[in-house]
Amino acid sequence: MLYNHLFFDLDHTIWDFDRNAEETLHELYHRYNLKDLGLHSADRFIETYTINNHQLWADYHVGKISKQVLRETRFAKTFTDLGISPEHIPHQFEDDYVTICPTKTNLFPLAHETLSYLKNKYKLHVISNGFKESTEMKINNNGLDVYFENVIISEVVGVNKPDRAIFDHALNLAEAHVSESIMIGDSIEADIRGAQDYGMKAIYFNPEGKEKPEDVEHQIICLSELIGIL
Repeated sequence: MLYNHLFFDLDHTIWDFDRNAEETLHELYHRYNLKDLGLHSADRFIETYTINNHQLWADYHVGKISKQVLRETRFAKTFTDLGISPEHIPHQFEDDYVTICPTKTNLFPLAHETLSYLKNKYKLHVISNGFKESTEMKINNNGLDVYFENVIISEVVGVNKPDRAIFDHALNLAEAHVSESIMIGDSIEADIRGAQDYGMKAIYFNPEGKEKPEDVEHQIICLSELIGIL
């Protein structure tokens, strides 16, 4: 493959969202003494939250809900799903979560090594469906800013992947042509099909080894595989 510009997703591709969220939720479970509320299993609390959060993010990606609704709903629904009445839900829980979680530093294996190698050969960029403040914190707190020429954040652009407009914005900002660009990400709909529909090649990051759709040409299990592919 001959490319000049590599566009990366951030959450679930470079920054290990689930691991960082789990660490944060364990901290908050103990800080708020959730066991005293009747939540006797931190793991069950985290599992319920993860299901709700993933569904809400899926709705956010396609424009069904706003950032405000996502943040107001994910913990409220988690607590009520587990039998906690609204008046007993800790009101600062969401604020504490969004303050702590982006400071976490768990990346996918060999992220720094891979990006360091690729930076010497390509221009690297991020296209994230995240929120501005948390995305910038994740990048800066993990020392990722040294790798990327541009960080394109959907909240700033006003549209999410897979909308063509965010790919337009990213390529214009990078002064890149679609034929010399490739998208790397974990989301089939947002990253892979979003890029394909735009006319851009894509590599599916699939660390869990999920079944690959037939129309997805390239996939990797570890980021370091990019060194041999590109």
